[in-house]
Amino acid sequence: MAKEKDKSTDRLERSPIHLLHRAGQCAGEIFQGEMSDAGLTPRQFAVLLTVANNEGLSQTNLVERTGVDRSTLADIIRRMIKKGLVQRRRTKEDARAYAVRLTDEGNRVLRAADPVARKVDEKVLSVLTSQERERFLQDLNKIVRSLNVMTPAGSRG
Repeated sequence: MAKEKDKSTDRLERSPIHLLHRAGQCAGEIFQGEMSDAGLTPRQFAVLLTVANNEGLSQTNLVERTGVDRSTLADIIRRMIKKGLVQRRRTKEDARAYAVRLTDEGNRVLRAADPVARKVDEKVLSVLTSQERERFLQDLNKIVRSLNVMTPAGSRG
């Protein structure tokens, strides 16, 4: 019985799906703990940061840039509108699409949250040397880019 348990543990320790999920859980918990004052989730922060760096981006483009699925992103945007963090307007090019921009309050919240998010990133990466960090981030980006091509856009989340 103990041998079977060891094999399953070994299997999980070699499973990228499991390890990425666990790392994401741990990083998310650290983020939530540090970001409690701002009341932002990792996805909300990603949306705020992406909107700030791409003023007037459509919600469709936000889905592509953040990897947040369409329905979750729509819900995030609705909640952020309610909090006064973003505004959305119909685009001139396509009356069905919305362009999203930060409000003054959204800019204020982002400015306050950004150093906290950087601190969380630093904490998550702190177990790695600077060389390992760079390689780890390059490898994660490579994985995300290649899997993103294979994944149907509607199923991301």
